Amino acid sequence: MTKCTIGLTLLGCLALSGCQSASTSQSGRSNEFGCIAGTVGGAVVGGLLGATIGSGTGQLWAVGGGATLGAAGGSALTCH
Repeated sequence: MTKCTIGLTLLGCLALSGCQSASTSQSGRSNEFGCIAGTVGGAVVGGLLGATIGSGTGQLWAVGGGATLGAAGGSALTCH
């Protein structure tokens, strides 16, 4: 994966995160979407960051760990 691809992917995730509304609505669907988007976005970003380090089996562990920690962080930031 090239640095350009990683940069464009991170930029896309950042653009998508701007679509999340900070205000609370009366329906729970908006909050649920924000929670799912934050969790998935965090997993994608963490996986991409993990893919930039290591090689071989170590890289697979780094991608898995990055995706797990990213999903946990995204969930913690967006799910109240």
